[in-house]
Amino acid sequence: MKTPFEAAFGSAPALVASAPARANLLGEHTDYNEGFVLPTPLPYTTTVEIGRGLTDGVIEAYSTLYNQTRRRAYGAPKQDDWLDYVAGCVAQLEERGHKVPGLRIALDSNIVVGAGISSSAALEVATLRAIRGLLDLKIDDTEIALIGQAAESRYVGMPCGIMDQMVSSLGTAGQALFLDTRTLERRLCDLPAGHKIAVIHSGVSHQLVDGGYKQRLEECRTAAKLLGVPQLRDLGLADLPRAAALPEPLNRRVRHQITENRRVLDAVGALEAGDAVLFGRLMSESHASQRDDYEVSVPAVDELVEAALRHGALGARLTGGGFGGSIIALVKDADFAAWRAAVVADCPTCRPL
Repeated sequence: MKTPFEAAFGSAPALVASAPARANLLGEHTDYNEGFVLPTPLPYTTTVEIGRGLTDGVIEAYSTLYNQTRRRAYGAPKQDDWLDYVAGCVAQLEERGHKVPGLRIALDSNIVVGAGISSSAALEVATLRAIRGLLDLKIDDTEIALIGQAAESRYVGMPCGIMDQMVSSLGTAGQALFLDTRTLERRLCDLPAGHKIAVIHSGVSHQLVDGGYKQRLEECRTAAKLLGVPQLRDLGLADLPRAAALPEPLNRRVRHQITENRRVLDAVGALEAGDAVLFGRLMSESHASQRDDYEVSVPAVDELVEAALRHGALGARLTGGGFGGSIIALVKDADFAAWRAAVVADCPTCRPL
């Protein structure tokens, strides 16, 4: 059976690379404020097959998801399609002084687009891994994450933080990646033994580039200026009274940032102590904060979280940028099959991942 690259271009690829999706366990919307995050890779991947192209300065790419081939000259502006993420990576490599020849690329993925599990970061990291291997570039996994973030922010136009690319590039299956997004210091933490991290898509796809994500970013920048700090990460629980004095909705945006950073630190302690109950409670508190203070949830997601808790999850929350997408839940292994069936029965438009 032919690979996607062979089917599209009639020859074998020179190299194949892949990268995983992610679920964020705690620390939502904190990475663009230089805060703390706690994501984990998921067993869903984007695969990039790559070879040198026939024309210098041109990307020719095929996507199995869209069953289409597109071409893009280097330096061309974004076109609001799936090729933007690849073109953005090439643009950032060239900006950093790496000469990239013409490329042929075939993309294949089992990551659900719009589910809030970072299909974009997986595509960026897989693309950069493939180009690194093809050209023998001397860039490490941290730099791959930084280049991927720059591609999405500067070329695609989504001012994202660094979390998604870091966990896609540096995460380890079965472990949480505790990351300080200011310093990029990190360590791995084991997930609770005897429990599963379940991911369920609400059925409502999110769109972040033109949605409320940018508005939240601007609100955080405004609040930081009003409070006289470089980033909201520089605030702690003692600053909650000052935050409360800000006008609506900035007071609640800051409260989410302060309490969410604290929850991440507490969650790391819970993981290291093997305390699944505390970890689950922190997940649920995080969802309430996203719903009420940060206002990035939607009714379908809230109903799914409520169903997950009602049927026995230790904790559940919206994961990802919000405005739709997926939830994650912490469920005992022994209860998982019955729990999932009950949640799906309550929320028939949802989709377990």
